[in-house]
Amino acid sequence: MHGIHKLDPGHQLWASAEEGVRVERYWDLPTASAKPVGEDEATEGLREVLAESVRLHMISDVPVGAFLSGGIDSSAVVALMARTSAEPVRTFTIGFTETDFSEVEHARAVARQYGTRHRELCLEPDALDAAPDLGWYLDEPFGDPSAIPTYMVSRLAAEDVKVVLSGDGGDELFGGYDKYAVEGRERGWDAVPSPLRRAIGALARLAPEGMRGRRWLRHRALSGAERYLDAWSFFSREERRALLQPAVRARVEETDPWESALASLRERSNGDWLTALQRLDMETYLPLDILTKVDRMSMAHSLEARVPLLDHKVVEYAFSLPADLKLRPGATKYVFKRALRGLLPDSILDRRKQGFAVPLGRWFRGTSFFSDLLLSDRARQRELFEPQAVRTLIRRQEAGRPLDFQLWTLASFELWARRFLDRSPRVRLAEAAPYPFVAGPAASGVTGVTR
Repeated sequence: MHGIHKLDPGHQLWASAEEGVRVERYWDLPTASAKPVGEDEATEGLREVLAESVRLHMISDVPVGAFLSGGIDSSAVVALMARTSAEPVRTFTIGFTETDFSEVEHARAVARQYGTRHRELCLEPDALDAAPDLGWYLDEPFGDPSAIPTYMVSRLAAEDVKVVLSGDGGDELFGGYDKYAVEGRERGWDAVPSPLRRAIGALARLAPEGMRGRRWLRHRALSGAERYLDAWSFFSREERRALLQPAVRARVEETDPWESALASLRERSNGDWLTALQRLDMETYLPLDILTKVDRMSMAHSLEARVPLLDHKVVEYAFSLPADLKLRPGATKYVFKRALRGLLPDSILDRRKQGFAVPLGRWFRGTSFFSDLLLSDRARQRELFEPQAVRTLIRRQEAGRPLDFQLWTLASFELWARRFLDRSPRVRLAEAAPYPFVAGPAASGVTGVTR
């Protein structure tokens, strides 16, 4: 459709018969303070602003709980809730039967320490059955597979509470993503002379498509902001061209999806590359992925999700701090962890970040899910993607290449197209069989549920 746009973060839209429609920015991310701030001062100030935000977000006339993943951010929210609440906090956790993807044990440790009323759900591959319904609630193509566990934990929480607090935003505010640390290391490649980088890029173009190491060479040939964006794109420009059919490719290439991001990074870096990356994520990844996912998956179950770490006072305080208080060699979220020391177990604060990952590779390995969906007559008749390119992706994934997220992105688009473009009938959740919760083994002081 033409003339339809999303409202950018920090903007408001005014409409009137007299003036028509106008869009104005009402708030922007602050710049770091020029005033030097010491570690102790920053730590104490952060503790105060975090505690106040959580206290305010707990105000409600209906039962309030919390998503507890076992990571630092959600654990911090739960710990601060427990210090405020006169009643045990209600916490909800999603895990996986694949233990290396599951953070259930860490969530249990926090639940035990703070005596929460804890429930958890362990997902198995049949959780994918919910994917078609997710498309209905998301209302747009959405390629983040963590929408599945978010949908499930929201359903679990909605059985007990009407409001939940979530730990989203901590990584963007305090430099917690691995990609920030990776960029810090890869910035050394900017010192490589341009002729040598161009030679590396030429070598990559000569290498056969699909050859191991080809993408590594192509990536190293890039510089600065382009290298960062390339590292976190599922499809390179070359891969996208091969995937799209000619008519679609021509339309897509009318605009460069990197254009605004590159402009943002180049304009705002000013020697502080970390803050520039954080600002980009705060304006794009956070509102277009993370918050969209949490909001729509929770509201699918009439559950209100609140994000105390993204209260404007917390955001303003975090962005007032210098970058070296957030990311240091071998230490992400430095000042955030320092503020939580003593509040959370060291085992939570010091362990490697795991993230809300989904074991797609294991769930799909040995199945025909992708080929049945993406190479079906319905999908091919859309004339969007080149069938041979899709077959190549599926074949490489079956051979062990980690292409599950690329394929899931295509699959989620096809599921959305069937629901909204083909007008496939929607399965109403109220008409579906109730979710088969059964009581599970409980840890000390922890109530468990399994599937």
